[in-house]
Amino acid sequence: MVQVDRLSKAFGMQVLFSDVSFHVGKRERIALAGRNGSGKSTLLNILMGRESADEGEIHFPKRLRKGALPQHIHFTKPTLIEEAVLGLPKEEQDMQYKVEIILEGLGFSDEDFDKKPESFSGGYQLRLALCKVLAGEPDLLLLDEPTNYLDILAIRWLENFLCNWLGQIIFVSHDRNFVNRVCTHVIGIKRGQVKKVKGNLESYQELIKIHEETYEKKREGLEKKKKHMMAFVERFGAKATKAAQAQSRLRAIEKMEKMEALQDEQNLAFKFNYKRNPSKRILIAKELYFSYAKDVQLIHKVGFEIGNGERLAIIGKNGSGKSTLLRLLLGELNPDKGEVILGANTEMAYFGQTNIDRLNHGNTIEQELMSAFPEVPYGQVCRVCGAMLFAGDDIKKSISVLSGGERSRVLLAKILLTPANLLLLDEPTHHLDVESVDVLLNAITHFQGSVVLVTHDENVLKKLNSHKMIICHQDRQELFLGNYDLFLEKHGWEEEG
Repeated sequence: MVQVDRLSKAFGMQVLFSDVSFHVGKRERIALAGRNGSGKSTLLNILMGRESADEGEIHFPKRLRKGALPQHIHFTKPTLIEEAVLGLPKEEQDMQYKVEIILEGLGFSDEDFDKKPESFSGGYQLRLALCKVLAGEPDLLLLDEPTNYLDILAIRWLENFLCNWLGQIIFVSHDRNFVNRVCTHVIGIKRGQVKKVKGNLESYQELIKIHEETYEKKREGLEKKKKHMMAFVERFGAKATKAAQAQSRLRAIEKMEKMEALQDEQNLAFKFNYKRNPSKRILIAKELYFSYAKDVQLIHKVGFEIGNGERLAIIGKNGSGKSTLLRLLLGELNPDKGEVILGANTEMAYFGQTNIDRLNHGNTIEQELMSAFPEVPYGQVCRVCGAMLFAGDDIKKSISVLSGGERSRVLLAKILLTPANLLLLDEPTHHLDVESVDVLLNAITHFQGSVVLVTHDENVLKKLNSHKMIICHQDRQELFLGNYDLFLEKHGWEEEG
């Protein structure tokens, strides 16, 4: 059993958590929950031994083996399969089939096994590193956002794999569906305090709500009692016959527990800037074909219409053309055949992960937004920044020092300043914490216009309740009329079959 005793960590004046104690029991799978910046990754790094705590101790059982993704990925073998085998315990390195199962589950094909590890994209190199960690079967598995670089099929496979894990797991993930399927317990970091709860995120959030309501009732009762006693002191303190009683009550007030009012936590609070569109048809895609290489057809005969107010989800494995299809609709790419026809009044707003790299790192947040929207009043820019949790002098922060989550919020701020009736969203939940994902989903749900969404998050897909979907397979795309639940019920993923 892993035992954490009275752990504390601060950066300067910012206290992340203090006097934290908890244990990790046999076969427990613990999700770390909390807002971005609350200290989840820091706590994970302390458990990994990559950071030190200011106070407290962690007691690990003797010979406990820890496993985590390396900070810097380095490969030493000429092929994928040889590199993956290095993850197995030395006495099992002749059991190649074990890593083959994991590699295939994470989305590699048999043809990939003999390729150089360095020939894969950064996301697939991270999958290889994850394979090596899983193959080692450590007693304590520590994972920070493992779903960020996985597609929907790999996430579903990893959920099942981790649910059968024989050791202990502590992990961080913004994917609510993944967390709820995998975890047996939640350790939440809130207001600098840490609480362990048996169950899923909903169990944790409900308990926190009850605790905070109980705290506030107790505090209000205490304040009322203090006020009543103080009134007696002020009324009779100067009277000789009552002075002793008044002093006694004053001393009692001084000894009473001091309970500070709970400060409201900042939340994203926004809605998209809808531009009215009377047209029934927003966009028509006519038999689109596209390829980056002449002999590899990526997009094959894709056709559909988007009506006013409709939701379209684009789903599939990595590399199957999802983001490319979105860029074809946007007009960033030209199809080899076919055409994209926009309605007469269609105005688009686009969120793409690659756009994070296009932010000008030399700009501050306000400069980035003002340069993109010079016609927008400064006060409106400030209000949008506030909705994205950039308050006061935060808007003068340089883009170069922002975290991934903060840069995602800058991109969302750009969309909020764009009048639109068609949102094109490519993985908008990356780098957002669970609470922010919920707020984003609420804003999408209440948007009056049309939405085209690419995501690997099954919770997002289910909440979107799309009217139609484009299912991207490795060799083709198909139109499905209905939402994600209906797709799973009627067809499911053929790769899982």
